[in-house]
Amino acid sequence: MTLEQHAVRPPAQSRGAGPAGQRRRSRRDEILEIAVGLFATRGYHGVSMDDIGAAAGVTGPALYHHFAGKEAMLAAALIPVSEQLLAGGQARIAEAGDDPGKALAALVDFHVEFALANPAVIALHLHELDRLPEEPRRQIRRLQRLYVEEWVSTLTSLRGADLDAGEARVLAHAAFGLMNSTPFLGGEVDRARRAELLRAATLSALQG
Repeated sequence: MTLEQHAVRPPAQSRGAGPAGQRRRSRRDEILEIAVGLFATRGYHGVSMDDIGAAAGVTGPALYHHFAGKEAMLAAALIPVSEQLLAGGQARIAEAGDDPGKALAALVDFHVEFALANPAVIALHLHELDRLPEEPRRQIRRLQRLYVEEWVSTLTSLRGADLDAGEARVLAHAAFGLMNSTPFLGGEVDRARRAELLRAATLSALQG
């Protein structure tokens, strides 16, 4: 399956009720998902608004009704994801209570599932973040730093005097390198096994 097929499904801005009580994604969400897939597979500069409109089946004026341009699309994809990672990490730490080992395992499970579900958005973070204007780029970087610090706090609580904050930060970034490798993984290993391998490798790196 390609990165384009694996594009992230961004949070809905306006959704109506769907069948069986499900929430129906808006046209804006659908367009954004298509744009993310195209950016991830072709590169930001390799995709025009016309390309996105053609893939989404919408004309130029209709496309600009939803987004001012490619920068707006990129920001709409990356900022909510960064917010969700931070909130999700904080929630899992809170659920673990005073058990840092449990918190670390929950963080790894959470991030591995995110990485497997969203290789396209990870590819955008890795390769296209600098295409954004300064303000949204700074916002995303700040959210990313806060997310890293949740991992650092958990690691230092778990390993005590064995690891200071700077060392924990090195390990956290190394762990993200492992987990965020999903854009580069082929389909020769099934998803469940990939998740198992990524979890095991990450915990091994972090627990020492």
